[in-house]
Amino acid sequence: MRPTFGLLAAALVWGAAGPVLARVPDRILSLDQCADQYVLALAPEATLFLSPRADDPDSWMAREARGHRRVRPTLEAATGVQPEVVVRYWGGEPRLLAALVARGATVVTIADASDLAGVRGNIAAVAGALGRPQAGDRLIARMDGRLAEAAAVRASGPDRTALYLTAGGFTAGAGTLMDAVLTAGGYRNAAGITGFGPVSVERIALEPPLRFVLGFFDQARADWRGAGRHPVVRAASRGRVVADLPAASLTCPAWFAADAALAVAQGNPEPGR
Repeated sequence: MRPTFGLLAAALVWGAAGPVLARVPDRILSLDQCADQYVLALAPEATLFLSPRADDPDSWMAREARGHRRVRPTLEAATGVQPEVVVRYWGGEPRLLAALVARGATVVTIADASDLAGVRGNIAAVAGALGRPQAGDRLIARMDGRLAEAAAVRASGPDRTALYLTAGGFTAGAGTLMDAVLTAGGYRNAAGITGFGPVSVERIALEPPLRFVLGFFDQARADWRGAGRHPVVRAASRGRVVADLPAASLTCPAWFAADAALAVAQGNPEPGR
């Protein structure tokens, strides 16, 4: 279980609009790859301590992560850098988080988001904890700009359905951020489920979807024997792929979900024709 969202240290003073940091934090620790994206985007000028996976290929801001110090999420390493604010999505076990709070750090947890409004809430919450609300406003405006672009170019029609499929053979149905991405890109979700679940090779062979939106297929060494790479699935999806989304756009409930939506909207609306 995650700790309560936004555990704030006593370095807050209250203003008319809510909590305002007495000073803008400079020493910021990120405990996982998703948190890396947020701190790099919102506080690039700060002294950042990033997770070991900050510049992996599936990191949206891998290039920006270069040159920043990496810190393993252990008690000794994390407390040793004396962070003022700690940002996390899933990283950090309870004893570590408690120790950081005891030492005066603010811990803010990025929440799971099942829609784009939830992403906006994440951006505003993290930006506020970092003392950089204007940076959060700019990032939300960038996200909304991408969504406006998607709305301007996306196709529409009663048969605009697409199945999201990962290399591992999983899909995302109603109540997921990917469902919101498909909708923003102009498609109805063909998954037929709520939440996440596997898609059988047999289902695709017997009832091939009209269109596919692929995810994580750019990770050549990951799920190389997954159902999504099965020859039957490859044959069924040939000529029907609307968009092939990179893993970097899918690993975190963040603003680049709008970039994924734009890629779907700009994809081939009539694959195979």
